[in-house]
Amino acid sequence: MTAPISIRFVETDLDTIATQKGRVAVIVDGEGKLDPGARRVNRLTKGALARFAGSERFAKMKDGQVATIAFPVGMEAEALDILRLPRNPQSELARKGGAALAKAKGSKEQLILAGNLRHADDLAMGLALRGYAFTDHKTAEQDKVEATVIACSKPDEANASAAPLLNVADGVFFTRDLISEPANVLTTTEFADRLQAMTDLGLTVEVLEEDALEKLGMGSLLSVGQGSVSPSKVVVMQWNGGEKDAAPLALVGKGVVFDTGGISLKPAGGMEDMTMDMGGAGVVAGVMRALALRKAKANVVGLVGLVENMPSGNATRPGDVVKSMKGDTIEVINTDAEGRLVLADVLWYAQDRFNPAGVIDLATLTGAIIVGLGHENAGVFSNDDGLCKDFLKAADAEGEGAWRMPLGKAYDNLIKSQIADIKNSGGRPAGSITAAQFLQRFIKEDMPWIHLDIAGVASVKAETKYAPKGATGWGVMALNRLIADKFEG
Repeated sequence: MTAPISIRFVETDLDTIATQKGRVAVIVDGEGKLDPGARRVNRLTKGALARFAGSERFAKMKDGQVATIAFPVGMEAEALDILRLPRNPQSELARKGGAALAKAKGSKEQLILAGNLRHADDLAMGLALRGYAFTDHKTAEQDKVEATVIACSKPDEANASAAPLLNVADGVFFTRDLISEPANVLTTTEFADRLQAMTDLGLTVEVLEEDALEKLGMGSLLSVGQGSVSPSKVVVMQWNGGEKDAAPLALVGKGVVFDTGGISLKPAGGMEDMTMDMGGAGVVAGVMRALALRKAKANVVGLVGLVENMPSGNATRPGDVVKSMKGDTIEVINTDAEGRLVLADVLWYAQDRFNPAGVIDLATLTGAIIVGLGHENAGVFSNDDGLCKDFLKAADAEGEGAWRMPLGKAYDNLIKSQIADIKNSGGRPAGSITAAQFLQRFIKEDMPWIHLDIAGVASVKAETKYAPKGATGWGVMALNRLIADKFEG
């Protein structure tokens, strides 16, 4: 998998700055004040840094932005990067600054003179997150990405506080890799194998094959994958780092490794993007990896339904009626509304087996949520105000956009079926809401639940704060923060 760049904190040694190769970065606040490291750079460059800090260009820069002086006089480095940042920034601003330095860095070695900067660990987090590139299928030799060294006043403390953040970044990278993989590589079997390999981290991983799913009565999930030669699977990942008898939080992810729409075939234009339709399962996997790496003191179970939605002589047809594990019958109006059929059975199984403290599901579920919220926010649906408030707070703290959407009994009328208990599509009106209403039918009474529709944020066509264009890993940081704040200690 793609690993975050190597980042370590060291004591500041002013005498090594002149001979540092690659790139050197200094941090200058909005008033142009220079700390000891920056003053040494200024002396080496014969006052160039101070002149820049007093220039109109610097005055127009915003906090978190970087400017570069190429081949600075008096230094062996090929570039001097100047990050405008207050010495006491908020965490998100420090990460923004780190991301800007990562963009400037490229593959070169990098020395950052952070001095006594507060939230240097968040600066490192931003560096790690923005340094992602998915190159597994490029045949040209890739440049080796050199390490970053951050020189600061208290390196031991910084290394300790950055370690769990960088573990979360590792989980984000795992999610991005999964979402970026083409469907001929990331089959349901390959996906399950990659999850099973995380037993090396201390996770307990179990793969339920089709015969086990049939015995459990998961007719809804199995109906989605029956047109594909790739076998449908459910993977269960358990992390038991909390109190022995404490009920776990259950995370449930939609893992459609490729979605043609089935018999309700999608248009050809843009269908190649449906390799990301397993984004919900990818986020669940990334969260579980992060929890294991940082040894979270919480009990969490992650469950993902892995299927491929293909048209064939054996595929489910529009008008078919399937039976869920819960026992409810479902009229399949549209085979392209398949994600909710997968989640229905996995949600029920998660509650039936684990009796969790709460359930959060994630899915690239509807195009309607993109119409409503664009690519800035995921749609949040919940039956529990407290849990929902806690999640929104966590998402805001991590800079991951999320917006609560309504639920209500009136929307149930749109998914009533004349021939079955429910139908899987209510048509275009309130499409993301009726999808959530469908899922809520498979949530037990009094079970705290959140549904996250991440269709607009899982993979995007333009770079974001912490990622190049493509897979974002949205949700790993927010869910990790929620678990840390609400379910640990």
